[in-house]
Amino acid sequence: MERESAWKRYDEDQLAELEQLAAGYIDFISENKTEREFSAAAIRSAEAAGYESLDAAISAGRKLVPGDKVWATMRDKAVILVQLGARPLTEGMNILGAHIDSPRLDVKQNPLYESSELAFMDTHYYGGIKHYQWVTVPLALHGVIAKKDGSVVDVKIGEDADDPVFCISDLLIHLANQQMGKKANEVVEGEALDILVGNRPLVVRDEDGEAKEQKDPVKTFALKLLADKYGIEEEDFLSAELEVVPAGRARDLGFDRSMVLGYGQDDSVCAYTSLVAQLAVAGEELDRAAVCVLVDKEEIGSVGATGMASQFFENTIAEIMELAGEGGMLPLRRALAASAMLSSDVSAGFDPAYASVFEAKNSAYLGHGLVFNKYTGARGKSGSNDARAEYMARIRKIMDDAGVQFQTCELGKVDAGGGGTIAYIPAKYGMDVIDSGVAVLSMHSPWETTSKADIYEAERGYEAFLRA
Repeated sequence: MERESAWKRYDEDQLAELEQLAAGYIDFISENKTEREFSAAAIRSAEAAGYESLDAAISAGRKLVPGDKVWATMRDKAVILVQLGARPLTEGMNILGAHIDSPRLDVKQNPLYESSELAFMDTHYYGGIKHYQWVTVPLALHGVIAKKDGSVVDVKIGEDADDPVFCISDLLIHLANQQMGKKANEVVEGEALDILVGNRPLVVRDEDGEAKEQKDPVKTFALKLLADKYGIEEEDFLSAELEVVPAGRARDLGFDRSMVLGYGQDDSVCAYTSLVAQLAVAGEELDRAAVCVLVDKEEIGSVGATGMASQFFENTIAEIMELAGEGGMLPLRRALAASAMLSSDVSAGFDPAYASVFEAKNSAYLGHGLVFNKYTGARGKSGSNDARAEYMARIRKIMDDAGVQFQTCELGKVDAGGGGTIAYIPAKYGMDVIDSGVAVLSMHSPWETTSKADIYEAERGYEAFLRA
């Protein structure tokens, strides 16, 4: 059951569509590297497509009818878009669910210090990373600093051409004999992932023009620059959320420009194509309600108020059903159980450089289309959803009828490792869920690789699913 390359099937019009989608994707993930940025951009796009705030509809007591489109957000880090269909919600919804957080470094609450006339910010890594991949890479700071007066300062340093960047230093090869003998997970320890932010001291002179001795002058100068630009003081780091991410834009990859190299494609590639698919059907009369769920915290277990394990999804659907005249706990349970979902998350692309950890005939190949994982998990499918055969058959028909190129795979050899997605969480309602996404090379590294053909087929597949 080998699947051929999707590239072989495209005519000139399809290639033009593919490149247009890829260009928009590259722009989007270059400009929106954090969950806050992704959420805000998704809401702007939704409102441009005719969506209105669910909170506004609730405040106005407006009845929702088929065709209405609403959005909801949780703490500015998760978003749900819903377009009502002709059938009652109790008969189920077609749901796309993806996560918009990615592995990164988070700045600690008490981060800034000086050592040997260098200023650093202490970090705590977020999600699964290989520590050594983050050294000497140009890094940017994204996030917010909340002040006691209630104001919130947006921070983005390292993305514009005129911005400075940051980095984590590494040991020179000339002195690295002992380091090179360590295991990969010990070469750079988590506590060593501190970003270098300054070297110039604040110079204060006395009446004779002589520089005064002072404590931590390099750190002090860094704080002065932050105060001048953002109006913050050191104590404000206590209520800050600053994320350290690779600096720079995503780029076309390869002589043929067939791939994308960029940060955070796990899971921006699935979140973006899900968002585009949801907005693409905005002007259509749908049979079942179309829902796009973009959530936070998947990389650390989908926890917290903005993760899939929270009540955000369930509460939002309950509010919408109330406005649609279908309110009540029992109708809500019926609606969720009757729904179908694609858990839109990436899968491991087969890499011939590391072929020993893949099982070739059950692997995803770049350029071969949208990927379906019947199950993920680790070892004996631990942490997996494991979709039922009947649902897999339904998905096959939807994709074949729409002419979508797709492939199926597992996440590497059985005992090679493993991983999970949000799929098992909505499945608790009784709905059908299957993992579906894009194959990625170098997953969880600072720069990940995807194929434009797979991005194109994912968006087409998600559209077909929402229309089914």
